Amino acid sequence: MMKIHIETYGCTRNRADAEIMEALLVRAGYEISELDSADCVIVNTCAVKDPTEKHMRLRIKELIDSGRRVIVTGCLPHVNPDAIDQRVSAVLGVKSIDRIVEAVKAAETGKKLISVEGWRERSIDKLELPRVWKRGVAFVVPIGEGCLNGCTYCATRFARGVLKSYRPELVVKWVKEALSRGYREIQLSSEDTGCYGFDIGTNLASLLEEITAIEGDFRVRVGMMNPNHVIKFLDELVEVYRDEKIYRFLHLPVQSGDDEILRRMGRAYSVEEFEEIVEAFRRRIPELNLNTDIIVGFPGESEEAFQNTVELVKRVRPDKINVSRYSPRPGTIAARWKGLPGWKVKERSRYLHRLRLQIAHEINSRYLGREVEVLTHGAGKKGGIEGRTMNYKEIILPDGPTGEFLRVRVEKTSATYLLGRMVE
Repeated sequence: MMKIHIETYGCTRNRADAEIMEALLVRAGYEISELDSADCVIVNTCAVKDPTEKHMRLRIKELIDSGRRVIVTGCLPHVNPDAIDQRVSAVLGVKSIDRIVEAVKAAETGKKLISVEGWRERSIDKLELPRVWKRGVAFVVPIGEGCLNGCTYCATRFARGVLKSYRPELVVKWVKEALSRGYREIQLSSEDTGCYGFDIGTNLASLLEEITAIEGDFRVRVGMMNPNHVIKFLDELVEVYRDEKIYRFLHLPVQSGDDEILRRMGRAYSVEEFEEIVEAFRRRIPELNLNTDIIVGFPGESEEAFQNTVELVKRVRPDKINVSRYSPRPGTIAARWKGLPGWKVKERSRYLHRLRLQIAHEINSRYLGREVEVLTHGAGKKGGIEGRTMNYKEIILPDGPTGEFLRVRVEKTSATYLLGRMVE
């Protein structure tokens, strides 16, 4: 039997999908291996941005040219199938990952399986599928797939489709199972956690109440949520966020500080509503770690519109901003519109990037000398032990145990992380 290697790109949802595919393959008797010894590579793709798609295309070609069979899964088959090398052995859509064993068997015999078309009619509940249990501190629990938004620039919805929320009892079951296996952090993931449950008569706040009622010392990181949904149950959500088991972390993308650009983006909320949500959280949640996303250079973004975004950033002062340069995605409405000159987009992006680093550094500097509680995650990429504070700021320690809650003194700060040492 072929040895299989899985490469996953993009969001935490893709990570969870990869663990499902790995579990199905192991159950079927396949060996999951490192790349060097693999006969077949599954490339679990992301296609949210044009540069990402280009990287996916090159990576697939590189793996095929190395003599390996390649199976492509993830969002790229839905967003731009023409970008996939025709020599691949199989192509699976995001709602066809339960066919991964069939795809590998086809590749072994030289046949080609393509399971992308008709994905809208397929309805698989991924919480009913197995997962591999890797060693670690954090475990991703998908709470749904798809969204209820109509953003004019987004191609991800072509892959994930309309919202399908997973039943609360299944989500809670997976959380309990993960905790029983020693995980200390639960990452709730979806394309938009803010609209969870709208299709099954519940909402995110109710789900969080059930999860925080579970016994044990653990933390929950809630994934990205869009303002147009959050505002519908704002008070209820803020109240449950006060529970000590939920990280004081809010990922609330604004995308633009100009109402006209938001309208063109199809975002279905106003700048005022975004600020109302932020103010409500900050009023009740001390030291909230606010993350947001901003797209610069969207078609029609005037100098005034960009300055409105800059002024919003200065008013709100998020802890972190994910700044993206607009890039048209195939099949989207916005791709038909005339774009801005590349030099102007780069100029605005660089300005906003400098501003966000300045604000982040000023915010993080307030932690200098303080004692904070930290959940350690394990070895850092550049040495030491990586951990997360209770508002999910990254902190690096010189040493320490993994998967433990520690008291830590912050000894140094930067715009992107904190440095600390265990308190004796």
